[in-house]
Amino acid sequence: MLNLTQPFSWQKIFSSLFAFLIAIFFLLLIATPTALASLNDDRFDGNIFALYAGNGSLVPAKVTLKESLKNSRPALLVFFLDDSKDCKQFSTVVSQLQEFYGRAADFIPVNVDAMTNFVTDDSTKPAYYYEGFVPQTVLIDQEGKVVLNEKGQVAFEKVDDTFREVFDLLPRSESIELKRRILNEINVELRN
Repeated sequence: MLNLTQPFSWQKIFSSLFAFLIAIFFLLLIATPTALASLNDDRFDGNIFALYAGNGSLVPAKVTLKESLKNSRPALLVFFLDDSKDCKQFSTVVSQLQEFYGRAADFIPVNVDAMTNFVTDDSTKPAYYYEGFVPQTVLIDQEGKVVLNEKGQVAFEKVDDTFREVFDLLPRSESIELKRRILNEINVELRN
């Protein structure tokens, strides 16, 4: 029952409302999980190329393997899973390779989870080259010949040496050493 003899107190209402809002804030703060993305586990975190390689432009691929072969361009197929520790760690190598060869070769990352047909006799489809492992790296030259087919994490230098052969570039031992940028480094140099 409403007591009309006591004066109405806005101060009590505001203090009660403020205490309620503070309690809700702390409950939300405690209940909200921290970021769970980790390079060293097999959990799904999202697009591994955007998260770990700093290069979201790799997925989805700009061209299909069929288009790349039709245009007589080298193609680097990278079979991966977004929830694989090895693929997460290898994504930085793929991004660094794209930095050097992305204008002259087609980079085609293939998410194995998205593949519908694992067996095919059509060499213009990525499934033709897939051997059941991730990561798997396949480099196909301008003539459509497989020049590199490696399972697991492959060193940047190994793929780079194969690209150098494909493009008829000087071997690493005879050329100036490549300087790779540190991942997510801000380039503040002035270039002439």
